[in-house]
This record gives sequence, C-alpha cells and structure tokens, in this order.
Amino acid sequence: METTATHRKATKREWVGLAVIALPCLLYAMDLTVLNLAVPHLTADLRPSASQLLWIVDIYGFMVAGALVTMGTLGDRIGRRKLLLIGAAAFGLASIVAAFSTSAPMLIATRALLGLAGATLAPSTLSLIRSMFEDPDERRFAIGIWISSFSAGGAIGPLAGGLLLEHFWWGSVFLANVPVMVLLLILGPLLLPEYKDPDAGSIDLPSAVLSVASVLALIYGLKRIAEDGLAWLPVAIMLAGLAIGVIFLRRQTRLADPFVDLSLFRSAAFRVALAINVLGFFFLFGIFLFVAQYLQLVAGFSPLVAGLYTLPSALAFIVGSMFVPALAGRLRVRHIMVAGLAVAALGFLVMTQITAGSSIAVTVIGTVVFSLGFTPVVALTTDLVVSAAPPERAGSAAALSETSIELGGALGIAILGSAATAIYRVQMAASVPAGLPADIAEAARATLGGAVMAAHQAPAYAEPMLGLAREAFTRGMQLNAWLAVVGLLATAALALAFLREPQASHTH
Repeated sequence: METTATHRKATKREWVGLAVIALPCLLYAMDLTVLNLAVPHLTADLRPSASQLLWIVDIYGFMVAGALVTMGTLGDRIGRRKLLLIGAAAFGLASIVAAFSTSAPMLIATRALLGLAGATLAPSTLSLIRSMFEDPDERRFAIGIWISSFSAGGAIGPLAGGLLLEHFWWGSVFLANVPVMVLLLILGPLLLPEYKDPDAGSIDLPSAVLSVASVLALIYGLKRIAEDGLAWLPVAIMLAGLAIGVIFLRRQTRLADPFVDLSLFRSAAFRVALAINVLGFFFLFGIFLFVAQYLQLVAGFSPLVAGLYTLPSALAFIVGSMFVPALAGRLRVRHIMVAGLAVAALGFLVMTQITAGSSIAVTVIGTVVFSLGFTPVVALTTDLVVSAAPPERAGSAAALSETSIELGGALGIAILGSAATAIYRVQMAASVPAGLPADIAEAARATLGGAVMAAHQAPAYAEPMLGLAREAFTRGMQLNAWLAVVGLLATAALALAFLREPQASHTH
C-alpha cells in the first residue's frame, strides 16, 4: 500500500486552485449536452440541412476525442498551466463567435474550435492535480472533486440550457461559458502552479497528425454505425483509423523522444486501469444513451423535467467520489474496485425491470445505485493511470485515460445501441398498423422517435402504435441492462485477477 509519510501535504493555495480547476471541467461537460436543447431554436434560425445539423451537434465531441492525446503531450512540453490558459482563452472567444453565428457552416466551424479548446481542459487539469497533490489520499480526494465537476456539468447543462432558452435566444447557451473562462484566466496564474517536462524535446508533428486522425476516424465510424446502422463506409473509416493507429504506434518505437511514452504500458496497474475504464464506460454509455430517450419518449416528460430526474444520479456520482479517500485508506484498491463494480452491476440489475409502464422510481433507483458504485472505480482508475506515470509524463497519461473513456463510450453507443435498435426493429417489423403511408410506417419501424412522429402525423393509429413502440424500446433497454450486469461482473473478475497494488507513486 502507498504511504503518506514522505509526501508533502497540500496547502490552502492548492485547495483553492482545485476549485479553479473544477470550473472549466464543469463547462466542458455542459457543452457536451447543453446544445441538444437549443437544436429546435437554432434550426429555425439558421435552417441547417440534416447533414449540417448532425455536424453541429457532433463536431464538438469528435474534436475533443481526437485532440486529447495531442493536447496532453503538448501540455507536458510547454507547461500544463500555460496550455490550460491558452485553451480557456480560445474556448471563451470561440463561445462568443458561436453565439453570434449567422450560418450553419459558421456554427460548425466554431463548434470544432470549441472542441479543440475543450481538449486542452481535461488532460491539463488532471495533470495539474498530479503535480499539486503529492499525498496519495489528498490526490484521490482531489480527483474525486475533479470527476464530480464533470458530473455536475452534465447535470447542470440541460437545466441551465432550459432556463436560458426560456428567456433568451439560442446563442445564450454559449455566452454562459465566457464569464467562467474570464475568471479562470484571472485566477489561474495566481493559484495554479506551472509544470512541464524540463527535458522535453519538440512536438513530433507527424505523430500529432496521426494521433488525431486515428482517434477521429474511430470515433466517427462508431458514431455513424450507432446512428445509421452497420454499413461499409463507417466500417471502412474505422479500419482506416485502426491502420493509422498502428502506424502511429510503430512511429513511437523509433523516436528518441516519443509523442506517447509506450513504456507506461509496462505497468500492470496502468494497463488494467485503462481496460476497466474502457469496459465500464462501454456499458455506461450503452445504456444511458437510452435513459434520456426513455424519460422523454416513453415516460412522456419534457426535456427540463427529464433533466431533473437525472439529477439524483449526478448527485450520487458526487457522493460516491467523496467516499474514495476514506475507503482507500482502509481497503485494498482492487477490493474497492471489485465492490464498486458489483454495486454498479446491482444498479443495472434494477434497470432490467424497467418497462413501458413501470414507475419512474425504478429508473431513478437503478441510475443512483449504479452511480454510487461506479464513481469510486473511475476515481481509482484515474489515480492509478496518472500515478503510474512520472511527473513529466502526467499530461500524456491523463490524455490516455480520457481517450480510453471516449473510446469505451463510443463503442458502447455503437455496439449496445445497435443491439437495442435491432431488437426494436424486429419487434416493430410486423407491428405497425396496416393503412399507414409507407414513409410514415418505415419511420415508425426504424426508431421510437420515428414512431412518435408517425403518431402525430397519423393520430388515428397513435395509441396502439405508440404502445407497441414503447414496449419494443424498453425490451432493447432491458437487453442492454442485462449485458451490463454480466459485463460489469466480468470486469470485476478482471480487476480481482490482474490488478495489483501500485508501488509508491513517483515524487517530484
């Protein structure tokens, strides 16, 4: 087990600095969700095509995922605080331009810039935590706060967006970012330390291009499969991404100062922690994608009320992260992870009972139990990853941790989302009432959203068709929940078998 005797304790400055670090993380998560509510308003104003609308919604997440490794490595070389402040300034300026966009292409371009700026936030802030908190217990607590800020941002996003859109135009959801980024630019130089690799060489630009291209291609292909089903084009794009990734890895073995230090993977704790991240978020994203749709399209709540019903889960994430330091001081890391994954599986077991007519309490209880169990796991895997790296490589390690989450989530959405959609389509194939126009019937067979639209267009068929569609949708949710139960228990077995207690972490 790690000991705290030789580690410097954090001062008041570090704890106040942690609060400053939490601000951009909260906004980062808000921007992933807040735009969804503004889509009807900006659609009426900018009149984007269907393809342009998809890019407006998706390009932010694509750019964040693709640029994480590059930004983490860049922070190690030029300084984590400097990169964070550059990213904050770019994020604020891009938010202003996005708010006053006058065309769909302009908004797509500014959302892409927001994604690039957003990619600086997670690896910079996490690697700064690695530098600021040397004591293992304090570092775990700080990482718990860091994770909680993302959870809070995801919960606040729909609520804040709903309130802003009730009183202002769609661009207001972007302007809300600006005061926070200005505050970060003022307080960051005063409260956050600077740290960079003193022996770092120059950035290898071909590696940066290969890294971004590989992750972007993988995420884009998975996203398209999730939305449009299995087709040759997204599969070809994913295979190209994998091929580029192999070229990237081979290049790292030949560089004197590699873009990503592959020696990090020699640590068993590092490898297993990344694997747990990928698997855990695979099941989390795979089921939570459908929870939002369930709350609105099955339970019939407005977006704002649906957002309120997700608040208990977000609060459970925050509460769960607070338990980590106390647990880690008394129990072995792998035992905490195994117990957390088992509790998370129990939450999904509750969610297997969700039906079209079940009480909303089933959904709320299931998501809360899952969150309480999974949050300590995320906090500990994050700590293991950044602690396994020497201080000069913390930014790169933090970026790999975040990228594993993005890839796990994208895989979950694509694979589990496709499985649930296939069940829906099989159930609905012979269930759409005869007499509907062909285009309306096809939309109803494709997705629950299509069935809801079909019900508005053909009200005479609405009640029986929607009943069948909602039952088919919840069967797909139940399948994903059962797969999550089995998968998380298997992940717990992986942690128990292969995770070893880390050695004392690197010191400055």
